[in-house]
Amino acid sequence: MRRFIPAQVVIMMLALGGMNPALSQESVIGQTVESLLDYARNNNPELAVMRHEADAAGERVTPAGALPDPKFKVELMDITKMGEQNATLSPSRVGSTKYTVTQELPWYGKRDLKREIAELDADGAQGRSRGAWSEVATRLKTAHAQLYVLHRNEQITREILDLMVRLEKIAQVRYAGGLAMQQDAIRAQVEQTGMRNDLIMLENERNMLQARINMLLARPASAPLATPEVLRPIPAPAKLDYATLEDRVRGRNPQLFAEDAAIKSAEKKRELTYKERYPDFMLGVTPVQYQNSIKEWELMIEFNIPLQQSSRRAMERESESMLSAARARKEAVANQVLSELAENLSGIEAARRTETLATTSLLPQAELTFNSALASYENGKVDFATLLEAQQQIRKARLNQIKAQGEAQIRLAEIEKLLGEEL
Repeated sequence: MRRFIPAQVVIMMLALGGMNPALSQESVIGQTVESLLDYARNNNPELAVMRHEADAAGERVTPAGALPDPKFKVELMDITKMGEQNATLSPSRVGSTKYTVTQELPWYGKRDLKREIAELDADGAQGRSRGAWSEVATRLKTAHAQLYVLHRNEQITREILDLMVRLEKIAQVRYAGGLAMQQDAIRAQVEQTGMRNDLIMLENERNMLQARINMLLARPASAPLATPEVLRPIPAPAKLDYATLEDRVRGRNPQLFAEDAAIKSAEKKRELTYKERYPDFMLGVTPVQYQNSIKEWELMIEFNIPLQQSSRRAMERESESMLSAARARKEAVANQVLSELAENLSGIEAARRTETLATTSLLPQAELTFNSALASYENGKVDFATLLEAQQQIRKARLNQIKAQGEAQIRLAEIEKLLGEEL
């Protein structure tokens, strides 16, 4: 016997089956920074611009080294045959017809230099494209770490808020028993109000960070993002050695790569400028038609005379100056990059030590202090202000721990931007 499925169930199944899995998958990105990077790699418009520009620069290599197109010219000579006929454009009826084919030939080596310059410019464009990706990736990593810190901060604030609610109840019980003042309960309520205000501020910061991340992902500002669950592990101190990372930065930093390509391009442009001292040639061949047959052949050679020496010397001095500028620019970039590397290595080490101190010392001490103060308050040995101070120390220690983790992630992202790759 056949069983019939109710219409409502069929409609629900069709609705669920018709949901776009890409949309549901897209809505949950953000739990890890890798999910954001994968999405941005294919959707960020800045990266698309740089990739297309790099592709365009690569396509300039072939035409840069190619010969100019040959030229073809037709000359109809004596179209009236000394006035014996009406003017005509028929090659077989005019006095003679010349067909000229010419080809421009640059001086030896000029085409190779132009092709090499185009190749180096394409390398520079690739370096800038890599630099653009490093910049976008760093912004995403930083925003994800900040969002994680905000989420943990909100969790801590809510936990402390629940604790303050319990402390208020304790204060009210003690006040009802004549063991405490009413100010204790009021003070607890004031603290709760302040924390609720903190939660409003945290929510606003979270919305702004999510809008910033969605902008980098080319998504609507209000598109949902998953709550950050974990942070990336920080590399061991042995991997953060300055001397080792300095060599990697010098060899792989996108900015330095682009500047190095610019120096080589400037060197080739200087060499090309000096070759302008020598002339370019034009070769041509001309068959001459009389009536219906070719009866003459002409050969032609033409070259420019490089007489404007003052102009050429000025262009040569310009090329020398541009080369010097490119070298100085690379040195300046190298100094800046290495300075940022040292700064971020120091920052990540400070964040690591701060987190260790908060985890192993400050937080346990604050918890012991609070537990002791709570017990003493219940026994009437300390006032409520001392209890609140102990609670605030716990919150401060936990926030310091979370902030140190976020700071380490931001410093790690900056180091990876300088390296142009993951550590």
